[in-house]
Amino acid sequence: MKLKGQATPYLTFNGNAKEALNFYAQTFQAEIQRLQTFGEADYPTPPEAADRVMHARLSKGDFLIMVSDTFPGQDVQIGNHISLALTFESKEEIQSVYEKLQQEGTIQMELQDTFWGSTYAKLQDKFGTIWQLDCPKQ
Repeated sequence: MKLKGQATPYLTFNGNAKEALNFYAQTFQAEIQRLQTFGEADYPTPPEAADRVMHARLSKGDFLIMVSDTFPGQDVQIGNHISLALTFESKEEIQSVYEKLQQEGTIQMELQDTFWGSTYAKLQDKFGTIWQLDCPKQ
């Protein structure tokens, strides 16, 4: 199996991701990249979610953190606000890992093709670790 890069921390916020990104960018002297709001996405979005961060990256050299907000009404609690993001090179690899991690776990988003051009899933394994699995379409 060939993964792209390392497991990347993914932080989830309750509507204040932009504030957190700016704070962390200043703290780590890092650059905010690829910031996209839910309202900018080609996806039905309620008006109260339009300005929330759907996805952003904060990087400096090898340092990388990914960030998003939840939809309004979704809880963010200590423990579920951090996940690990993995990027795969093939659908076979992501499918294999997905099938193993879901055993005795909880699926938060089924493995599926997405509107942003990836095969993606999000799940919590039987040990409580939350994983975001991504395989960009070639």
